[in-house]
Amino acid sequence: MMNSSFDLIRAHLKAGGDLKHRIAASDDLVQRIYDASAIMIRTLKKGKKILWCGNGGSAADSQHLSAELVARLNITRPGLASLALTTDTSLLTAWSNDVGFESLFSRQVEALGDNGDVLMALSTSGKSPNVLKAVKSAREKKITTIALLGRDGGVIRSEADLAIVVPSENTQLIQEIHVTVGHLLCELVETKLFKT
Repeated sequence: MMNSSFDLIRAHLKAGGDLKHRIAASDDLVQRIYDASAIMIRTLKKGKKILWCGNGGSAADSQHLSAELVARLNITRPGLASLALTTDTSLLTAWSNDVGFESLFSRQVEALGDNGDVLMALSTSGKSPNVLKAVKSAREKKITTIALLGRDGGVIRSEADLAIVVPSENTQLIQEIHVTVGHLLCELVETKLFKT
C-alpha cells in the first residue's frame, strides 16, 4: 500500500540519483574532481597535510573525510596527514566565545597550516563567513584551497583555487554529493599512492 511517506522516500532517492547522473555527465565537474585529487596527491607526496573545515553537516563531513585519509578507505596502508579543524572542542568554544565564530577556522589555518598544505573548504551555500575567512587566510600562507560548494558557489567560488560546485539548491542533496565527491577523492588518493 502506497502512502505519502513512500512518495517522499522515492522522490528523494530519485533526486539524489538524478543529481549524481548530471554530475557524471559534466566533463567540467569530473575534471575538477580529478584535478582536486591530483592536488591532494602532490601535497601528500611532499609530506604536507590536508586541512578540512565546514559548519554543521559540513563539519561532520569534514571530520568523516579527514578520517578516511588518516585511517583508510579501501586499502590497508600508512596513515595520511589530514586534520579536521572542527574537532577541538576546547578551542572551538574558547575562540568562539572570547573572540568570535567568524575567525574560528582562519585562526587554526594561521596556527596549523603550512606553505604547501591544502585546505578543503566545505560550504553548501558558498557564503559561510568563517569558511571564506579560512580560504583567505590560507591564501596568505600559500596553502592551496579546494572548495566543495553548492547552489551557485557563492563568494567562496571565486576565492578558492579550485571549486567543485554541486548544481543544486537542496542542502541535503548537496551534502550527500559532497560526501560522494570526498569518497572519490580519498579513493583516487589511496589508489594513486598505494595500489601496486
